[in-house]
Amino acid sequence: MTKDRIIVLKFGGSSLKNSECIRKVIEIITSRIDCGYKTVVVVSAQGKTTEALLKVAAEFAPNGNPREVDMLLTTGERASAAIIAMALESKGIPAISLTGSQAGIITDNNHTNARIIEIRPGRVLSSLAEGKAVIVCGFQGVSFKKEITTLGRGGSDTTAVALAAALDAEKCEIFSDIDGVYNADPAVIPYAEKLETLSYPAMQELSESGAKVLHSRAVEFAKAHNIAIHCKSTFSPENPGTVIQGFENRGRIRKLAVAYEKNVLLFHTYEPESENLSTIANVLSFCSEKNISVKQISFHCGYKNSMTGSFIISKKENYSIDSFVSEIKQKFNHAVEVFDNLSAVSLIGDGITDTPEILLKLTSLFRQNDIHISGFHTSSFRISLLVSTGIFDKALNLMHDFLKENN
Repeated sequence: MTKDRIIVLKFGGSSLKNSECIRKVIEIITSRIDCGYKTVVVVSAQGKTTEALLKVAAEFAPNGNPREVDMLLTTGERASAAIIAMALESKGIPAISLTGSQAGIITDNNHTNARIIEIRPGRVLSSLAEGKAVIVCGFQGVSFKKEITTLGRGGSDTTAVALAAALDAEKCEIFSDIDGVYNADPAVIPYAEKLETLSYPAMQELSESGAKVLHSRAVEFAKAHNIAIHCKSTFSPENPGTVIQGFENRGRIRKLAVAYEKNVLLFHTYEPESENLSTIANVLSFCSEKNISVKQISFHCGYKNSMTGSFIISKKENYSIDSFVSEIKQKFNHAVEVFDNLSAVSLIGDGITDTPEILLKLTSLFRQNDIHISGFHTSSFRISLLVSTGIFDKALNLMHDFLKENN
């Protein structure tokens, strides 16, 4: 028996922002169906819908109940899915829209930042067998407690890749207003260059460093299930875009791209030697309780054996961050210090931290250009430097120049 050719397409908010864009999306979907694919389409909310909903909610509940935030935000994707399904039906193409829960996306119960536990794609498969295009609401699922949940910023990417894995899809195409992954944000660095291919680890580091093309959890899913992701533009779909797959050969150092997060908070915790890990453990537990995502956690012995911990929080990735900061200061008093007005600029590449040479060159370059570094963090594929948000543009351009000159 011949295996069904299934394709999963994902369209972000910028691809759905108005009627003209939606017509482009319909053309792309129709072209895939005409090529013989059984087609699953994952959609985000239109344009700036999510931000608009959050703004209205903040008028009445600045620190809204996370469950109700999820109930509110999932309406944006439902509207997009219904519009696409109706537009396809009007062209004689059978289609059905499904919420995340109807599509069988099961998550944990972590409101506003849930993780997918499993996918039960029975209804999606039966709808495909009936000859329908299936339009799935991205960014959402249902918890094991039967509560509506959302997957955090960029969660529609994860929905698409997870569905591609569950359906054993032939392809997963992620569409946005950018025709692939660039070595810098082309909106900020006009002469940024497009990358034809990227490894899973390098793309994941780019995503976690602030690159907006693809969500890091989507890459994590793709890596686990060996799914190639094709990042393409809705407005030039014939362009091959960028393919994310496999692993690079670590035989040589290769600097790939720069990324950034413009607004981050740096948290320091302090505790006496006798307390050991108790303060930072309590702080991190409090973050978890409030559904706040943290990254780059460290803990070490400080001056005169005092214990110091630190971590970073992205403002954009966390709702109600201002009220959270007030709460944590009140709860932990002088044991926690919060540093605001910081940005993170990152260099991504294979083997760039195998020796300290590149880090030393970068820090020296920043000093020569009067850019104060508030901290840095490294991983296997990334060097991230913290700088004042006021000189963010200068730091980002300087790092991109370093990338060009040293590749």
